[in-house]
Amino acid sequence: MFTTRPELAGTFGMVASTHWLASSSGMAILERGGNAFDAAAAAAFTLHVCEPHMNGPGGEVPAIFVAGDNPVPMVLCGQGVAPAGATAAYFRSLGLDIVPGTGLLAATVPGAVGAWLTLVRDHGTMRLRDILDYAIGYAERGHPVAPAVVDTITAVGELFRLYWPTSARLWLPAPGPGELIRNPALAATYRRLVAEGEAAGADRDAQFDAALHAWYEGFVAEAIDEFCRTEILDDSGRTHTGLLTGADLAAWRPTYEPTVSLDVFGWQVHKVGAWSQGPALLQQLAMLEALGDPAAPVSAAEVHRVVEVTKLVFADRDANYGDGADLTPLLDPAYAAERAKLVGDEAGAALRNGLGRLPSYVLEGGTAPAGFGIGEPTLGGSSGPGLDTGPEAGPAFRHGEPGRLLGGGKLPRFEPPGYRREEEAAGRYQRHGEPFVNRWGTTRGDTCHIDVADRWGNVISATPSGGWLQSSPTIEGLGFCLGTRGQMFWLDDGLPNTIAPGKRPRTTLSPSFATRDGVHLSFGTPGGDQPDQWQLVFFLNHAVHGMNLQEAIDSPTWHTTAFASSFYPRQTGTQLVIEERVGGIVDELRRLGHDVEVTDGWSLGRMSAVSRDLETGLLRAGANARGQQGYAVGR
Repeated sequence: MFTTRPELAGTFGMVASTHWLASSSGMAILERGGNAFDAAAAAAFTLHVCEPHMNGPGGEVPAIFVAGDNPVPMVLCGQGVAPAGATAAYFRSLGLDIVPGTGLLAATVPGAVGAWLTLVRDHGTMRLRDILDYAIGYAERGHPVAPAVVDTITAVGELFRLYWPTSARLWLPAPGPGELIRNPALAATYRRLVAEGEAAGADRDAQFDAALHAWYEGFVAEAIDEFCRTEILDDSGRTHTGLLTGADLAAWRPTYEPTVSLDVFGWQVHKVGAWSQGPALLQQLAMLEALGDPAAPVSAAEVHRVVEVTKLVFADRDANYGDGADLTPLLDPAYAAERAKLVGDEAGAALRNGLGRLPSYVLEGGTAPAGFGIGEPTLGGSSGPGLDTGPEAGPAFRHGEPGRLLGGGKLPRFEPPGYRREEEAAGRYQRHGEPFVNRWGTTRGDTCHIDVADRWGNVISATPSGGWLQSSPTIEGLGFCLGTRGQMFWLDDGLPNTIAPGKRPRTTLSPSFATRDGVHLSFGTPGGDQPDQWQLVFFLNHAVHGMNLQEAIDSPTWHTTAFASSFYPRQTGTQLVIEERVGGIVDELRRLGHDVEVTDGWSLGRMSAVSRDLETGLLRAGANARGQQGYAVGR
């Protein structure tokens, strides 16, 4: 099949990411003798500079990796936690029923920098100065700005001018695509981090420890604490101070954890735990395997089965996932087989109210969220009580584990669909594949991804995100802003993802790793709620349909919006969004009852992937042409 660029192959090293400068920085580190972890960190710090609308130092990163001396995949958790003052009762006392998507209230502890410093200290080979050199150079001397960055700055320019002056001073007037932009304050922050590290002496580990201290207990933590006492306008339409304090930063450090894994389609697939949506990919694969022989790639039958499985799995996600939740029952193959029986010949999830259709869940033995009545919808020949939001009750999907919903039989409240389409129709959203940004900074799907493999057997998949330039005002002395990952918490009491001090939000960040017959495969994509849908299509293409990495990435893809968004304002959708390159199957999908939205043929996802054959040492890589930023490099 046609591919936008070749699948790379070699034996020295491979770096794939969502921006060519990050991939080149990572490869330069490999050429200088660094390993995959050094290269991934250098690429990540470069992404802080070159994709500031997708991630930043105030954000977070989960990663899955294997080391050459220990091929058991492990998770690096760079997801910061909610502040000590973050309780549902506090937010309700402010008159809020959801966490704002912008401003300071949604800030969690910035985890990205700590995670990368910890990884390189423990598993890398190079010094802090070497890792930060490329990012400092691009921030200090400038880099050609990508068009998507320009579009984002333009979209939120009014917000910056009127309410966030520190951001206006850094980003306005908006540059033109390809112009050089600089961030001298961020360069100074990283230079000071290097200086404080090197002040600890010649010992490499001591330098990284000193830099970690400077970030979480020194000058960075002090500046964040001070800035969070500022009144800032957020999505609620009111000003609020933040909850994050220096004490919150001092109390947190990155951790290593086991992966959650499942054997499917002859591979062992590894994901981050219940504090991410990662296990959803495992559930989707298990259900598709239970359905039997796969359909032909990019056929109406395959799209229908994948989408219907996704709706069921994401119902489980919303009901059961959260920091500390036990997902063992949901990953039981017997459970997957039972859930697979709910996939019917027609599209499901069609509850209606006066504002449009809502995805729904059967609450067997439980209670419905406030404002919902009880109806009798059916799905795929099954029947049971469901949620009825109006006179036109239709098919409903069941959440997992009937009668034992972890949230005490409750589900979070959702808003009806329409927000995104109304905003797009009014010209207030800028759409570039997965991200959505409106003029007030409300953002969906702003993330990056990095895959690296080296000749020594080290492989890493990482998904940096958060701290977007449009999420929160710039902390002027540091050159970056805080993240807003706390918007993914619910304020309803008693749910697995209810906000609480020291708790990680159930994020959408979802790096992937898979092993089979001596092959290590690292892959991932940005995309808000969509990564585990686009990654599913990629994995089926590669693992089931036999496409190489680049073919699997370039093949047409799709996703559904029929579940509650993880981002403010937490609304639902109904669409099956599919790239126009799928051709004539669109009519068939509509006949099956899908609400099909055909989008540009090269617009969904920004997948990248690398693999390593442990026996031969052969390395392969591919990256996405969508977005016109991602590249794989290697030799």
